[in-house]
Amino acid sequence: MFSQHVAKNLSAYCNGETPNNEARQIAEHLIGCNRCRRQFDEIKLGVRLAERLPQLSAPDSLWLDLQTQLDGAGAPRPAVSEPRFTFRSLRFVPVAALVLLTIGIGAFYFYPRPATPFWDVVRLNGSPRIAASPIDAKGRLALGQWLETDGSSRAQIDVGSIGQVEIDPNTRVRLVTAKPTEHRLELARGKMSARIWAPPRLFFVDTPAAVAADLGCSYTLEVDDSGAALLHVTMGWVALQLKDRESMVPAGASCATRPGIGPGTPYFEDASDAFRVALSKFDFGPAESRSMPTLDVLLNQARPRDSLTLWHLLPRVAETDRERVYDRLALLVAPPAGVTREGVLQLNEQMLQLWREKMVTSWRGVSQQQTLGDFPMAASGDASGLVR
Repeated sequence: MFSQHVAKNLSAYCNGETPNNEARQIAEHLIGCNRCRRQFDEIKLGVRLAERLPQLSAPDSLWLDLQTQLDGAGAPRPAVSEPRFTFRSLRFVPVAALVLLTIGIGAFYFYPRPATPFWDVVRLNGSPRIAASPIDAKGRLALGQWLETDGSSRAQIDVGSIGQVEIDPNTRVRLVTAKPTEHRLELARGKMSARIWAPPRLFFVDTPAAVAADLGCSYTLEVDDSGAALLHVTMGWVALQLKDRESMVPAGASCATRPGIGPGTPYFEDASDAFRVALSKFDFGPAESRSMPTLDVLLNQARPRDSLTLWHLLPRVAETDRERVYDRLALLVAPPAGVTREGVLQLNEQMLQLWREKMVTSWRGVSQQQTLGDFPMAASGDASGLVR
């Protein structure tokens, strides 16, 4: 449907006024079209600025004053022998202009404010509860409300027109934000599965240990009683972030995160057991876990597909170990033209990006079953956040 550009549909899409099927097609087009993405970002910025305008109450005398001016403007005027222009004539406002002014002021003060946002919820099994009240076949999750499932309950949330989230048993989620420019849930505990067809960074999930930022994808996210979380991506990409620490996780990969620490290092799930155990020690173990024996296991066990992990390790290891990580990474995936050893060791952002793009191509070659999609460069904004 959208083989051409979608500029004429962007305003309605940004305001959540397009049907689900059409919204999905627009979102897929935006992910791959830089031109329409730029226009969408401009519209989204305008919506965000409008959301910040103060909501003022009109004074009681507003309509009376306007009515008086309108009545005065329509009063008969004495005939004159010839038209003359004087500065006093500037006092007389044309009726048409005054009517337009009236409409504009009235629209600003009296345009109906939108009702409290909500997302539709469908009961899949058992007795899910919204704000402690059981729902029937369908319910509505309003801002600030919690949706909870017990051991035999499941539910599905419609995320506006941009996707769906399935809520597993023993899960607690809250609707935090529901705006055209931002859709946000809080996952306090349990497991959810998201399928999102929106442009990057419109859908977010807060957890006690990090924020999952959707980049146009499908994924599962679960949080245990301690607040630790595990992300598994099945299509596209997800950014897992806390403060200035961010991990980019592609399809077929997972990433753990811990409260007070933030996201660990992403890894493909078919990595060896020894590799995964060593990585967990490196990310969340005591300081001595980052010593040479642990790093030796990671470097020795790494396959070309594990370049994902080693690339993230470059800025996370001690400077004295960075050369070793670089040397192993260069053997697995040769640096492309324009990427130098010196530049990578200095964490040059442009070189790191170029090398990462080549790695993505190699991952596709290893596993055609996984849908990686293009690396979401445009979505990341500041690339420096991706390499910490």
